[in-house]
Order: sequence, then structure tokens, then C-alpha cells
Amino acid sequence: MIQNETLIRVTDNSGAKKVKCIKVLGGFRRKFANLGDLIVVSIRRVKQHKKKKIKVKEGEVVHALVVRTKAKLVRQNSTHLKCQENSVVLITNKNKPIATRILGPVPKELRHSKFMKVASLSAGFI
Repeated sequence: MIQNETLIRVTDNSGAKKVKCIKVLGGFRRKFANLGDLIVVSIRRVKQHKKKKIKVKEGEVVHALVVRTKAKLVRQNSTHLKCQENSVVLITNKNKPIATRILGPVPKELRHSKFMKVASLSAGFI
């Protein structure tokens, strides 16, 4: 579960490395974000590449989609899914990913949501 002030790793090639959660979207008084939820983040650290184009700047505020969490996810068939880190994918205001690649697999639950583009850019499914 992700809440305000949580530092999160970015798993795409947009140029950001670490972001900080500012707000959990999806309702009044909502405190935690789980897999597949939208959050508002501030970019804290970016990659230092001179030749590659970095699409975001440090301190910029963008939306993000939670793709992996340390908290357990219990599926319908009683299997548990637990990742080693919290990670997000940066998206635009129209729910399109900023990046062109997503590093690592994403959960199958994202395949049937409105974020099909994020699922198709990923390396595979868990």
C-alpha cells in the first residue's frame, strides 16, 4: 500500500528514477493506493544521461499508475502476489504512458482495466 510521502521507484524509460507520492486519487479521505490505482507524484531524482532525451524534470508534478507493491495481493483463485518493491509508471492526464517501454512484468489485473496501453508496453505478466 502506498500513502502520502512514500518514495517510489519508476519502472519506465521516461527518465525519472525516484518519485514521491503527493496524493492518492479516487475519493475523498482516501489514504492508501493499491495495485492499479492512480496517484499524483512529484519527481525527486532523474537519470543523468547527456545523449538520451529525458522527458520529465526534477520537481515536476505528474500522475502515476501503481504497477507493483510490497503489500500482498490476493487473487480470486487464492494465490498471493507480493513484489520486492513499490513501483509506478508515469502517465499523462489522458491516461497514456509518458514512456515508450515499461521495465519488468506487470500484474494480470491491469490487462482488463482502462490501462491496456501500459499492459501492452510491459515485458510480461505476473
